[in-house]
Amino acid sequence: MKTPSILASAGLLLVLVACDSPHVSVEETIELPTGLDSEIGTEADYDRDTPAYFTNLIGDHVYFAVDKSVISEEAGAILDEQARWLMENDDFMGNVEGHADERGTREYNLALGARRASAVRDRLVSSGIADNRLQIVTYGKERPAATCSSEECWSQNRRSVTRVYLRSDD
Repeated sequence: MKTPSILASAGLLLVLVACDSPHVSVEETIELPTGLDSEIGTEADYDRDTPAYFTNLIGDHVYFAVDKSVISEEAGAILDEQARWLMENDDFMGNVEGHADERGTREYNLALGARRASAVRDRLVSSGIADNRLQIVTYGKERPAATCSSEECWSQNRRSVTRVYLRSDD
């Protein structure tokens, strides 16, 4: 057996053992940063003033209830951290994307995505971020994070994503 296969088997075994334990769950033993796409890193792996830190350790996604654009308490905590980072890194701009799940018409979901992105932008602006640093864009249901027709997927698609980038000096 090759080394990668051994490591993969060992990792799977650890997950299965953790899942079978009545006292320990994977969620209790491993805290995953919000917004990670492929690799898990620690705070030491990222410079605090980089988009990778913003995305992976603060979190660039906030989620919404069905047909709502109201900022939840959990989303508010993430947005407070986003605002703090943006205040400390004023050479960055942001695009706030609004997304919706697959249910409803294209037009309805584009409007809902716009309301969600606007709610996030408004919260960041009310926290002290200059309004000219944030643009909104709506994708409605056009760019799903998950593709299946179930609540598990729909809940991942009801979101806003804040993408940060360096200001250009044009």
